[in-house]
Amino acid sequence: MKQLNASGLGAVRMLAQVPARTWKVFTICLIGVTFANLDHSLFTFVLTEISEKFGWSVAERGRYIAITFVISGLLVTQIGVLTDRIGRRRTLLGATLLTPIFVAAMAWAPNTLILLVLRTLGFGAAGAQSPITVTTVIEESPPRLRGLFSGVLQIGFPLGFFLASLMVPFIYSTWGWQYIFLLALLFLPYGWIIYRYLEEPEAWLKVRDARKATNAKHPTTRDLFAPVYRRRTILLFIGQFLCVFAFGATILLTAYFRESKGWDAELAIQTVGLSFGVGAFGYVAAAFVGEFLTSRRNTIVIWCILGGLAFAAMIWLTNGYTQIVLAFCTMTFFFYGSYAVVATFIAENFPSELRATATTFSGALAVNLGLGLGPLVLSEIIPIAGWEWGFTWSAV
Repeated sequence: MKQLNASGLGAVRMLAQVPARTWKVFTICLIGVTFANLDHSLFTFVLTEISEKFGWSVAERGRYIAITFVISGLLVTQIGVLTDRIGRRRTLLGATLLTPIFVAAMAWAPNTLILLVLRTLGFGAAGAQSPITVTTVIEESPPRLRGLFSGVLQIGFPLGFFLASLMVPFIYSTWGWQYIFLLALLFLPYGWIIYRYLEEPEAWLKVRDARKATNAKHPTTRDLFAPVYRRRTILLFIGQFLCVFAFGATILLTAYFRESKGWDAELAIQTVGLSFGVGAFGYVAAAFVGEFLTSRRNTIVIWCILGGLAFAAMIWLTNGYTQIVLAFCTMTFFFYGSYAVVATFIAENFPSELRATATTFSGALAVNLGLGLGPLVLSEIIPIAGWEWGFTWSAV
């Protein structure tokens, strides 16, 4: 308890000394990545309706989800390389402007092919914003607080889902499910905030100037496999992939509550949103524990084990709505919260000239593959053994 109090007081003192520029960059990036994940959530909330409109089976739905995540993951890695070449600000601005356009266009997708293309491009742009912002925040934060700032930044994921769950049910019941995608257009003007107020990190500017002075080549994904980086690149990629593969199947929880539990759309969406809102506190707790109380590696292990146990309890041991919500919130607190430490851990293992490239490859690509293949495996198991065993084998 004394250690916890001392760590808490030390963190408060250090936060009081953080420059205003750091707070500005952190706030801009947090709001931006929250909007990006709100846009991402819209597709997951109406998977049941999309499947019915285009005649997808459960297995086909899993395959289509996998396709969009895998291809968008490859796109994100190239956006990461571009970020290290032309800068964080310009790349983030482009991704912020493109995301709502592709997402909103899904409202009028006439067939499966067009829908999948739009989803892939939309999530490619949205997914790239996470590694770009974490790179930017790390480079703008005081060294002793990098883990805390970059970890808390990750609450943009659950906050995006939570905010969407507050607005989507009204749009769904008033105008229909397809119109929820137009919600993305409300955040298109945020690009002006990034253009007007976000500055390039000094660390990247120094690398750019040094590269110009020496005529050094631009970074590429291949550089991650140079002897000095190869081992950490592969290990971090595998660790991130396995972690996200486990909770990637939870993308289908809205569909699970509706198709297995028989809940209506509004209740399922609101429940998922509520649990994600609670889960945001797990990100903050993980960032604090990993920065001040123990190592990032220990925090990742503890959070993943507790999250997996809570998920198993939700699937097999809960009876009634209240028990499901309590177990669900506990699962998101720990399972999802672990990413607050993982993202920082990856970014800190690479120098500034390769940081965005590395966080998109070992981070975002691994995340996308996990988010795609987790639901794929689950969807192949459901017709054979049911939802509960599917979640157990693919996630727990």
